[in-house]
Amino acid sequence: MIIKRIYKSSWFVKVVFVVSLFAIIFIAGLGYKHITNLSKSTEMVIHTYKVNVELEQILSYLKDSETGQRGYIITQDSLYLKPFIEGRKKVNNSFAELKYLTSDNPEQQKNLKELSSLIDKRLDNLEIASNYAANDQTDLTRFKDVFQEGKNYMGAIRNKLNYMISIENDLLKKRKEEYVSDARFTPVFLYSLILLTLVLMYAAYAKINSNLEKLKKSNQQLEIFKESTNQSEIINKHGSWRWNVEEDSFYFSDNLFRLLGEEPGSFAQTIENFMKFVHPEDVEKLSSQVDEMKENKDLPFIVYRVIHKSGDTRYLKAYGKSTVNSEGITQLLGTTTDITDEIDHYNTLEKRNQELELNNKELQAFNYVASHDLQEPLRKIQTFLSRLEDREQDNFSESGKKYVERINNAASRMRLLIDDLLQYSRTNKSDEILKNSDINKLLEDAQQDLAEVIIAKNATITTVKIPEMKVIPFQIQQLFGNLIGNSLKYSAKDRNPIIAISYDKVEASDDQQLSKALYDEYHRITISDNGIGFEQEYAEKIFTLFNRLHNKDEYSGTGIGLSICKKIVDNHSGFIFAKGEPNIGAVFSIYLPLV
Repeated sequence: MIIKRIYKSSWFVKVVFVVSLFAIIFIAGLGYKHITNLSKSTEMVIHTYKVNVELEQILSYLKDSETGQRGYIITQDSLYLKPFIEGRKKVNNSFAELKYLTSDNPEQQKNLKELSSLIDKRLDNLEIASNYAANDQTDLTRFKDVFQEGKNYMGAIRNKLNYMISIENDLLKKRKEEYVSDARFTPVFLYSLILLTLVLMYAAYAKINSNLEKLKKSNQQLEIFKESTNQSEIINKHGSWRWNVEEDSFYFSDNLFRLLGEEPGSFAQTIENFMKFVHPEDVEKLSSQVDEMKENKDLPFIVYRVIHKSGDTRYLKAYGKSTVNSEGITQLLGTTTDITDEIDHYNTLEKRNQELELNNKELQAFNYVASHDLQEPLRKIQTFLSRLEDREQDNFSESGKKYVERINNAASRMRLLIDDLLQYSRTNKSDEILKNSDINKLLEDAQQDLAEVIIAKNATITTVKIPEMKVIPFQIQQLFGNLIGNSLKYSAKDRNPIIAISYDKVEASDDQQLSKALYDEYHRITISDNGIGFEQEYAEKIFTLFNRLHNKDEYSGTGIGLSICKKIVDNHSGFIFAKGEPNIGAVFSIYLPLV
């Protein structure tokens, strides 16, 4: 795992090349050292051979001198003295060469001194023996002693020479072993090192090849991304630009040309050429922003207009931010967006807001009229109708009594309708702030408001403990009052009303009805009853303003109560759903976000 991570790292190739370079340098140095060692070993072997040759030549020269001396003694011919005289000279030359050759060997230098002394004595001995022969001396005893002495000297010289040769042979053997060791180990080591270097270089090559493949794919993805960016600029109506601060040069994307009503690359990419398209009234403002941009290396949001050759005026919004790339070059990267549609939408929205504000004023005027001007004549109608019933009741015919009753009912419905409309308008938009509230207390207060109806219908209401919530208290109390009142109003005639109120907490992702939810969790309060119910096809229509499922003569109401419930739940960013089954009952589910 670690090796794989190292192989994939960005520095792997660099490290391999550095290691390979050092390995090659090391191999070259080691090869040079090996060749130098071989040369040195060869020189030392040759040096040893030279020493041995010189030592053997000394022995040969002494033998020649000895032979010449014996020939002279036997023949008394001075011609035999020539090898003796030349031998001494040659021995001195060999000694000088040996002294030079063994200058780095103290032991051989010491042996050489001892050998020189023995040779000098031997040569002196040969000279003494020669003098005996030259003077025709007859002291054979003394001659034998001199001859024996010479023989002893010769034996000692041979021993010393053999000893010195054995030393050189030991050195030769040791140097041969070193040479063989170098000759064996160095090629194997060099081969192994070269093989390792090749393996590393192959790994680097494989890594480079892999990187090239990745780079190729990245380039392809960049091409796709570039094309996608171009398409995105076209779709989103924006273009990009880049200003190289040091070179004072600009780059415009293709779509930036299009935002000016031109074809890509149709003019030189300079700020002067760009300014030719700017609306005359905005040139000064944009120019000052550009000058500030060049000074501060930044361009805040700025909106200006451009004029196309066709005469079309477009609104553009630009923004720029300075960056420093890896090479230390400062650039200002910016985007320019065509916001003409946004400006148009904004103007349209402003117009609609003005219309809405006017409608709100009219609605406020309507509320005033509904609460004052409409209420006043209605109260008078009901007042005079009440007096008429009290004073003229006995004078009415049967048909007159029915007309008076109908007028009274119509006036009552009118008052109820006005009250419901006022309630609906008050819940249409609330400026109240959400605050933590005791839902159980609000539910209890709603039941208290309906206490007379609950007792009259002998209704049973069961509730559970509900946690505190952030709500608009008076609206939630009204919500409970409307829903419980709705269950009491549409109760079945053959059984007492039973209303069950339950609570649970749900995840939006777990409830199919919350597919458009904005929050993750919701409080769910469920109010179910055993009333007359309704067909499920009307589950959404019952929340529509003035929508009634039953005749007004069968069940009283204005068709506004459930619409008010829907508005209250909307004010809390929640949901309300209804589920019904004829003659079985209805279930209302309220979802309030868990804030």
